[in-house]
Amino acid sequence: MATYARRRLIRDFKKISNDPPHGVSGAPLDGDIMHWHAVIFGPEDTPWEGGTFQLDFKFTEDYPNKPPTVMFSTKMFHPNVYADGQICLDILQNQWSPIYDVSAILTSIQSLLSDPNPNSPANVEAAQLFSENRREYNRRVAKCVEGSWENLEDGDNNNNNNQASSASAAAAAAAAAAGPSDSDSSMREPGVLGGGGSGGSAVAMGASAGGGPPALDASAAAMEEGLMNGPT
Repeated sequence: MATYARRRLIRDFKKISNDPPHGVSGAPLDGDIMHWHAVIFGPEDTPWEGGTFQLDFKFTEDYPNKPPTVMFSTKMFHPNVYADGQICLDILQNQWSPIYDVSAILTSIQSLLSDPNPNSPANVEAAQLFSENRREYNRRVAKCVEGSWENLEDGDNNNNNNQASSASAAAAAAAAAAGPSDSDSSMREPGVLGGGGSGGSAVAMGASAGGGPPALDASAAAMEEGLMNGPT
């Protein structure tokens, strides 16, 4: 059934496919519009640079009136990320607004990586090191960066081929989005927070090995009917 939540998520998917923010990407997992896999590239000129961090999004029929559940599936060491991957971020809690979409959530989390709030820690050790011993904190973050690539490679060999494929495609799209901007600003939807993307180029989750962007509108249209009425 094409509920409001599903229609809104289709819109979110079209937006992030056509106009991906800088260094982030996401798409429905295994044809389920209510369950997404996403990738964030570590911000440049920060200890997180070079990392590829995977996230899991789960939506309910209350979206966008209520936020999705968002968790890192990559092991993280960050003041505002719990050991199980849950994220302590105001827009996912008491500061949520229906104006936020998937792009806005991802860019906010990307910003949180390099600008944590140690005064509201989810990981007390990380918060303490960030405040008192930045060298050791950066060393621990560097281990997360290295681990993020190992996690991505391991995903190609496990039994969950759908998630591995989504991870690789999302990483490719995020890498392309990190390049010079050639996207048409007229494609941005007014009235929706997209956040942070100054370098996004028009690439889809299924970007080809040759680097050329596919026909995004046709791809999104072909997926739309199945995603609308897919598994819940």
